[in-house]
Amino acid sequence: MIKTFMAKKEAVERKWYVVDAAGKPLGRVASQVASVLRGKHKPTFTPHVDTGDFVIVLNCDQVVLTGNKLQQKMYVRRSPRPGHLKQTQYAKLMAERSDFAVMHAVKGMLPHNSLGRKMLKKLRVYKGAEHKHEAQHPEVLALD
Repeated sequence: MIKTFMAKKEAVERKWYVVDAAGKPLGRVASQVASVLRGKHKPTFTPHVDTGDFVIVLNCDQVVLTGNKLQQKMYVRRSPRPGHLKQTQYAKLMAERSDFAVMHAVKGMLPHNSLGRKMLKKLRVYKGAEHKHEAQHPEVLALD
């Protein structure tokens, strides 16, 4: 009889990774970062346990949107009140809040429940090439 391995949250070993997003498409960076945050790169991956690692994304202001997405894609937010729909063009969003755009893209690729919210807390996004997590000795994560 084959036993299925189930990871325990106390036994998970977490590592830190650094990703340089300069010149890379936003969706590809977000999907690969989300995969590492979930822990799908580990043989001990368990869907209902947070087995993922910490990820630091650098140079998010130099991330690229392909095609005409900078002009055509909109970030939409709304409140329940009538007429309170707000739309922001991604060109403006990337110019002013590129760290939020990367965080929002990764958030959409994580589970939409309390486990996904815990995974998102392990993501750090910075506009420049500097970060303050040298004490964690992060490894460079090569994106495909």
